[in-house]
Amino acid sequence: MAIATGCNRLSFIKPDYTRSDFRRTAPELDVVTDDRSKGAANARTAVQQGQLAYTRGDLAGARKAAVEALERSPEFAAAHTLRALVADAEGEVEVAGDHYRRAVELAPQDGGALNNYGTWLCANGREQESLQWFDRALADRGYRTPAAAMANAGACAVRAGQGGLAVKYLDAALGLEPRNPVALAAMAEHEFRAGRAFHARAFSQRRLAAAPADARSLLLASQIEEKLGDKDAAARYVQRLRAEFPDTSGSGAGENGKR
Repeated sequence: MAIATGCNRLSFIKPDYTRSDFRRTAPELDVVTDDRSKGAANARTAVQQGQLAYTRGDLAGARKAAVEALERSPEFAAAHTLRALVADAEGEVEVAGDHYRRAVELAPQDGGALNNYGTWLCANGREQESLQWFDRALADRGYRTPAAAMANAGACAVRAGQGGLAVKYLDAALGLEPRNPVALAAMAEHEFRAGRAFHARAFSQRRLAAAPADARSLLLASQIEEKLGDKDAAARYVQRLRAEFPDTSGSGAGENGKR
């Protein structure tokens, strides 16, 4: 938590409660307020408390703090972002979207809020629409984690079928953060879709070395090895997928994730 003269900048990294792919994450809460009223001060305190609860995994406590902050200061963008993050983690998709959207309405030039909303759009089948919000996030010169928005934009461009654009975003993200797991996973997926399985394998291996595996990365790794004809390697990834993510549908090898 950094306190600056004349404003409060509230930042934290969202924990990955679902252990799913990037589309369920909103990496940063980073919004500014100059409101010095008593209500705003109380709201800031509530958001700080909610941040601590959230990072501990206490979603109920974080939700309570976000609601309190919104009651104190309904136009405090950080409170909307915190409420959105909690709703996202709890699977309340529309509630999350409403609060992410309200945060960018209140803080239209804040990179963290813009990235969060773009991530939510991409997670909910609006990949093409999400790209403009990542571009807006990158236009914020004070945005401290631009590689996050670049990686998310690239991954969404892959899903939108815009391979050329995806590579531009992903190359830029990896230029800043060579071990960015979102960018590495998206490059692996792009290369696999393009029929370049050897290149896909290299990015997949880098992704799995960069951060703990999620279900999507293990499934893609099994599909890549299946395509390359290494049945044993594909089977090992499938075993990991079934052991680490037993509730994942299609936890097998092959194009559709099924054996």
